Amino acid sequence: MFLTKVTVKNYDALLKLPSTQLFSSDVIAYLDALSKEIKKDTRLKYFPDVAAFSFFCRRANILQLKKHFLRNNKHRIGRGTIFHIAPSNIPVNFAFSLIAGLLSGNTNVVRVPSKSFEQVNIIVDAINSLSKISAHDLVTNRIILVKYESSNNATKHFSLHCDVRVIWGGDQTINNIRKNAIDPRAFDVTFSDRFSISIINADRFVHELNQRKIALGFYNDTYLFDQNSCSAPHLIIWMGLAKNVKSSQNKFWDLLYQIIKKRYDFQPASAIDKVTNFYRQAIELDDIKHVETKDNLLWRVELKKLSKGIDRFKLNSGYFSEYHAKSINEISEIVNRKYQTLSYFGFSKDELGNLINTIELLGIDRIVPIGRTMDFSLNWDGYDLINTLSRKIEII
Repeated sequence: MFLTKVTVKNYDALLKLPSTQLFSSDVIAYLDALSKEIKKDTRLKYFPDVAAFSFFCRRANILQLKKHFLRNNKHRIGRGTIFHIAPSNIPVNFAFSLIAGLLSGNTNVVRVPSKSFEQVNIIVDAINSLSKISAHDLVTNRIILVKYESSNNATKHFSLHCDVRVIWGGDQTINNIRKNAIDPRAFDVTFSDRFSISIINADRFVHELNQRKIALGFYNDTYLFDQNSCSAPHLIIWMGLAKNVKSSQNKFWDLLYQIIKKRYDFQPASAIDKVTNFYRQAIELDDIKHVETKDNLLWRVELKKLSKGIDRFKLNSGYFSEYHAKSINEISEIVNRKYQTLSYFGFSKDELGNLINTIELLGIDRIVPIGRTMDFSLNWDGYDLINTLSRKIEII
């Protein structure tokens, strides 16, 4: 069960380690070493998500984050032991969750996906390589990686001995895990099912010199993880003159299709799911149209109006609804608490800031350029992870 150099004999001792300060020098040195260790792996070139994780761990990046987070956060230490339960369909998520736990001064028990991923193997191999270097013992002893099936009783055990339980997964997964008791002073941080959208300014897209770059960024946001990530867009909002929207749609989807054709491994069963989802969407929503595409690699559903229930028709494998909006404010009619990320092209930060300031949004926690929806941040789903996973000691 243990993937790191941990034995049942010393497991209890690790859970009793005292909390440490935020962004400790030992953790920063460890993460920098982990970044360098991963870069040595010849498998890295096949996995951009692991490369992004390695890049995040660099000393320069962590020091910049430290400067930001510690500016007004004195006298904070870790809460103790964090039990992280990673999602089954995003390979590198477990590692980013671990980083948040380490930087906030905690010992970490991390359940990695039970499904086999080479990305997980690369990172675990690097962590185990560093465990052989005594200079990193203080951090190595705070990392426990485990792997087991959902039927295993381990979740019950780890839940009883944690100070915070971090759960990444679908709503049903979270509800099932919550059946396992935690200490009265412990609490859950949950990252549940979310729905994300993209908004594209067609008036600017038609004049964009590198339109393929935008399409490639969109591909990375969606198809790299089969549209399973909560940050992957499912609804595309187009804005601009009708003629520019039509021209931009034709060009954008054609460029995207060319990329998909070369890079994406389509599973035939997904074709049935797309048809089924479309029929269900057609029954429940008014005025929708299936836009003909070359094959099942890409499905487009044209909406004549925005309906509040559009998030119910979230599907993976390249299934997109799209709508031509007259005003950016129209999205306020549909956004609910399930909405996480808004990715964009052709808008300034001021324009997007005005959106937030002038209309009331129940959801949307992140606004990022197209191509960056998977960029990890220590502020995620509206949580400040460093402050959430640490505690402040008051001095009067």
